[in-house]
Amino acid sequence: MRPTTTTPVAEQPGADGTDGTAAGRWSPRQWALLTVLAGNMLIDALEVSVSVVALPSVGKDLGADPVTLQWVMTGFATGFAAALLFGTRLVDRLGRRRVYLAAVSVFAAASLAGALADTMGLLVATRIVKGVCAALTAPTGLAIITGTFPEGPARNRAVSVYSLFGASGFSLGLVLSGLLTEASWRWTFAFPAPVAAVLLLAGLRLVPEQRGRTRADGGRPYELPTALGLAAALPALVYGIVNVPRHGWAAPGTLTAFGLAAALTALVVARERRAEHPLLPPRVLARPALRRSAFGAAALNGSYLGLLFVVTFHLQTILGWSPARTGLALLPAALPLALSAAYSGRLVQRFGAARLIGVGYLAPPLGYALYLRTSVPTHYATDVLPTLLLLGAAFVLCFAALHLQALAAAPEAEPGVASGVYQTAVQFGAVLMPALVAALMTAHRPGPGASAADTLAAYHPALLLITTVGLTGLAVSATAFLPRRASRSSAP
Repeated sequence: MRPTTTTPVAEQPGADGTDGTAAGRWSPRQWALLTVLAGNMLIDALEVSVSVVALPSVGKDLGADPVTLQWVMTGFATGFAAALLFGTRLVDRLGRRRVYLAAVSVFAAASLAGALADTMGLLVATRIVKGVCAALTAPTGLAIITGTFPEGPARNRAVSVYSLFGASGFSLGLVLSGLLTEASWRWTFAFPAPVAAVLLLAGLRLVPEQRGRTRADGGRPYELPTALGLAAALPALVYGIVNVPRHGWAAPGTLTAFGLAAALTALVVARERRAEHPLLPPRVLARPALRRSAFGAAALNGSYLGLLFVVTFHLQTILGWSPARTGLALLPAALPLALSAAYSGRLVQRFGAARLIGVGYLAPPLGYALYLRTSVPTHYATDVLPTLLLLGAAFVLCFAALHLQALAAAPEAEPGVASGVYQTAVQFGAVLMPALVAALMTAHRPGPGASAADTLAAYHPALLLITTVGLTGLAVSATAFLPRRASRSSAP
């Protein structure tokens, strides 16, 4: 749903040379630094949602169909997923300040370039670049917080503020995108540029120095083969998916794309098995609870974004709603998470992660099934809103619980690696589901002059896929309640 952050290993207070106070009071410099970091997390998070409402307007202006437009959504998630694990190595070797400020600079430039794009290719390229930048700044910002604020109440409050801004970004993105698209979709992609520029200028003064580690100092290798393989395999897979409705399964372009994705994935797996310091350590991936959490989060996030893709076209194309009205209409699915973010940890402590996930995951399949019965004329209060409210409830109950369950399953002293694997899986869902949904919408699109009922009926295959993914996520989450044989050597 939003770019969340990896959880780094805690450091000593003041490790970055800042003035952390053991008493829990924050100095003016700490307040200013947290404002910069949280502000950047906010614009990173809203990048996930700003494109959703603007898609129909972008399509009209640039002459793009749904399978092309989905690249605007999946481009950002592709960059994020491809760079997240590699980003931790980059920060380790080059230092937080250098990587963070460079990523913010490129993010601002890419925002401006995206707003001026006159082709889909350039717009999608800027979205991928911004996803890479977000994958560098989001976890690095959290690492800066843990190195700046002393352990205890001061750090906990700082992390809570940082997380709250991230959770709020998706909701804010929907509203801003709707309002700005009324003037032009280009403003939707342009407005982060000046905000990032201001944050950069403040960051130059506030972000503390932190020296990177060379190989001689114990720094781990970059593992570029894995990073580049993932970065190329994802877009190849998406290209193959969206090429099917246009040219068929047997088309040379389709076969080449799927073959390239499979070959690159095989190379990544082979490389990771041989690497001394893999980005995806087998000992982490071997944990059933981590795999279950990662798949559950990927299914939840992917099916959610797939539904928003359908609903956006439904409201604007069939019902003729304005972008601003559409953005406000989608808020019930996003706002509950923002409002409850500060209390999510308490919910998990009180009720347990597995119980919250099991109950919360009942909501998405029910919501998707309700949306399948939507007809023409469509009534928002009875046809659309119940589904959005159920999805909002699911994220309140499940999202933090899934992440904390993944961290609890991490091998000792490796919560950061487990969180990185989990977050990468979340972004994989955000890459694959919109692509599959757009492909199905295009494959079943009625001809010119089709009625509103025919157009809505053409969305049903995509909605069936979304519902199936939601049910699969429910089934996987339910395995946490199955009895397992006790074994001292078994992973949690």
